[in-house]
Formats: sequence, structure tokens, C-alpha cells
Amino acid sequence: MAGSIADIENEDEFSEAHEINVTPFIDVMLVLLIIFMVAAPLSTVDLPVDLPSSTATPQKKPDKPVYITVKSDLSVAIGETQVKRRELARTLETMPDAGKDHRLFLRADRAVPYGELMEVLELLRQGGFLKVALVALEGVPEVEKPPP
Repeated sequence: MAGSIADIENEDEFSEAHEINVTPFIDVMLVLLIIFMVAAPLSTVDLPVDLPSSTATPQKKPDKPVYITVKSDLSVAIGETQVKRRELARTLETMPDAGKDHRLFLRADRAVPYGELMEVLELLRQGGFLKVALVALEGVPEVEKPPP
């Protein structure tokens, strides 16, 4: 119990202090803030992909989305892990968050030819993964100019 001196004249009598020392609480909160500020950027997927833009209304993302990426060198990755194209469906079947009833998010670099993107979509379809969403950057709708 904390005590304080109530009177200088009566030194033998102590009264209780009804104050909370918040300094240790603030120190703990600042340390937690720093930990979360450092850990937050590490939890994002960061592959260098130049996505095209779209003006479609964005849909709600699931808690743990599974991203399949076709990079400009035509390599395929699930999240940040490189996979061979022939093993794409088998690798997805072993992942708990990528069942055949879950939506997969396919993103491709702007430099990827259309035929290569369709080949990856065909591999997913053959593997039984039919719920595939295409990922693009959010863009501003362009105003059409009347022909001269």
C-alpha cells in the first residue's frame, strides 16, 4: 500500500494515496506500439508486379487471400513461393486456405501475354479451382472524348 505524509506536525500518521502510477503503463504501450510498427510491414506480400488498372467496384477480400502471381518473366508464384506450372494445382490442394471452394486471386504483370495468363487459368480449371478472381489496380474512370 502506498502512503503519504498528511501533516508535517503529526509524522507518525500516514494516509493512503489514491493515485495510480501510469508511467509504467505508458512505457509498456510505447514498446508494444514500436513492435507492431516494425512487424506490420513484414506481414504483407510484396512481389514486384506491374498490375494494370481497372475501374470496377472493389469487392471485399477474405481474411487470408491466396494470391497466384504470374511475373513478367512468366514464372508463377503462390504468395511469395515460386512453383512450377505443372505443380500449381497439386501445391494449391495441399494448402489449407486454398480449397476448391475458396476464391483464388490471380494477378499478372502488365507485360505478361494474354495466352500465358489463359494457360495459368486453364491449369487452375483442370485442377478443379473454378473460383478465380483477377486482381488489378484501382483506377479512375476515363471520360470518353467525342469523335471529331
